[in-house]
Amino acid sequence: MVKDVAALIGRIAVGIVFVAHGWQKFTEWGMAGTAGSFDKMGVPLPTLSAWFAAVVELAGGLALIAGVALPAVGILLAADMLGAWLLVHLPNGLTGEGGAELVIVLGAAALALGFNGGAYSLDRVLFKNNKMLNPAAA
Repeated sequence: MVKDVAALIGRIAVGIVFVAHGWQKFTEWGMAGTAGSFDKMGVPLPTLSAWFAAVVELAGGLALIAGVALPAVGILLAADMLGAWLLVHLPNGLTGEGGAELVIVLGAAALALGFNGGAYSLDRVLFKNNKMLNPAAA
């Protein structure tokens, strides 16, 4: 039970950060602004990449909080953060201005929570006996 509560707290905390980042791309910067920023940072296919990042971060963050499709969401969020690390943050080192520490932690946390999301998740309810869609059933 303590492990499941800890996983729930982790999913909520990490999910909130992803939701905030996805929401920011849509509302504060707009998709044109996000794509323009991605273009300046050298991200390939900046418009497509901006949409991918915004949708995955917003919808993935919400799914992480709810605990639905956790393995798939964990992989998508980790892939999003891997792209941010390799394409944008890697040259800046680990800490400091533009450092990679946040994207590394968010990606690793999303992946870990995606496969260890705990009992308090919609996956547990929806996929009670499916070990692939509900790793906690194992």
